Amino acid sequence: MTNVKICGFTNAINAKEAALLGVDAVGMVFYEKSPRNIDIENALEIVSSLPPFVNRVGLFVNANPSFIDEILCEVPIDTLQFHGDETVIDCTQFQMPFIKSVRVSQDTNVSQIADDFSMASALLLDSYNPSNYGGTGEVFDWSLACVDIDLPIILAGGLTSENVKDAIKQVKPFAVDASSGVESEPGIKDIDKIKAFIKQIQS
Repeated sequence: MTNVKICGFTNAINAKEAALLGVDAVGMVFYEKSPRNIDIENALEIVSSLPPFVNRVGLFVNANPSFIDEILCEVPIDTLQFHGDETVIDCTQFQMPFIKSVRVSQDTNVSQIADDFSMASALLLDSYNPSNYGGTGEVFDWSLACVDIDLPIILAGGLTSENVKDAIKQVKPFAVDASSGVESEPGIKDIDKIKAFIKQIQS
C-alpha cells in the first residue's frame, strides 16, 4: 500500500489520533513563516504522544544548521525534511535520513535533482509557488511526477480524499503527503478528513 505522511501537526492529541488511524509519518514544521510552525516544547508533546513505528519528520526551510542542531538535541526526530533551496551539503551534514522537497514546474529536471541528491531517503514532489515553500493546497501537473528515478517519490501538493486515488493511479508514488487538504484550519487536522483520505488510499 502507498505510505501516508501527514504534515504540519501543531497538537499532540491530533497527531496521536492520526497515527492510530494508520498514518506512517507525522511531520512537524520548524519554519517561523509557516502558520503550522511549532516550538521545541510543542514538538516534544507531539513526539511523546505517538505510538511506536510512526516516523517523526522535522521540516526545515533554508534553516541555519545551528538551529537544526538545537532542535535535534531536544526533539527525537527520525527524518529531516528540507523544504527550501538547500544544497546537498546542507542536507547531508547531519548524517541523518533526509527527504529533499522539490517544487515542481514545467522546467524542473526531476531526474537531475534525484541524481544530485542520491543520498536522500526520498524526493518529495510538491507544487511550485514562487512565494511559498509548500502547504499552499495547490495541485500541480502530476505528469511531471511520472519520472523513472532511483529514489522513492513522495507526492504532495493539494492532495485530498477527492483526488488522492487519481494521483496514486497516475504517479504510483512510494508515499503521499497531505497537509492543508486534511485540515479544518491551518495546523489543526480534521480526523474525519484523514479517515476519508486513508480510506481512498486503501481502496
